[in-house]
Amino acid sequence: MTKTIMVVDDETRLVSLIENYLSQEGYLVTKAYNGRDALSVARQSKPDLIILDIMMPEMDGYEFMRIHRGEYQTPIILLTAKVDDEEKIIGLELGADDYITKPFRPRELVARVRAVLRRAGKTVPSARSLHVAGITLDRESHNVSIGDRQIDLTPSEFDLLAALMSAPGKVFSRLDLLDIIQGIRYEGYARTIDIHVKNLRAKIEPDPHAPYYIETVYGIGYRFTRK
Repeated sequence: MTKTIMVVDDETRLVSLIENYLSQEGYLVTKAYNGRDALSVARQSKPDLIILDIMMPEMDGYEFMRIHRGEYQTPIILLTAKVDDEEKIIGLELGADDYITKPFRPRELVARVRAVLRRAGKTVPSARSLHVAGITLDRESHNVSIGDRQIDLTPSEFDLLAALMSAPGKVFSRLDLLDIIQGIRYEGYARTIDIHVKNLRAKIEPDPHAPYYIETVYGIGYRFTRK
């Protein structure tokens, strides 16, 4: 089935460039040039992935994500013109799955799109369901629950939790987890795992400041509780 990618950026030439490359790869592309219009386009086209600029008129990428994340869990790749890590961190905290810094090579963006879509739609040959410490994770339905409470996770958060729950007590380094959820082991991206863990804790932990499920192993990475 053809995947639909929505490209949101106020630079019309850049949108056309991205559209050309994605179309050559067989993707269907929908477009918007500000966050407000993007909300309408996303509701109509229900894209499989969104490529989202941050700095836009009318409604910026951050506000779009706040609203869209309340309705859908569509994977999002951020486009950021700044090299400041703060902008990337804010985007990841809002639920972005990946980011790429302008200027970028179109082929690199296409590779990122493939990787994020592969993670969002992959089937895992191991156990369909995991039940650990009161959390149930179902890979087939992409559902996570704690008791009767359903937990809405982004694809990256889901993959991160599935990896940790698959081996309670095992310590995963940040690079290990980065490889699992993004398919790369680049040291410069490793700290993004901390943001995903922070977001995940906010959704599953009774007290995110005193984590019960996801334990920090200082100097190494994270592990899921054996309790």
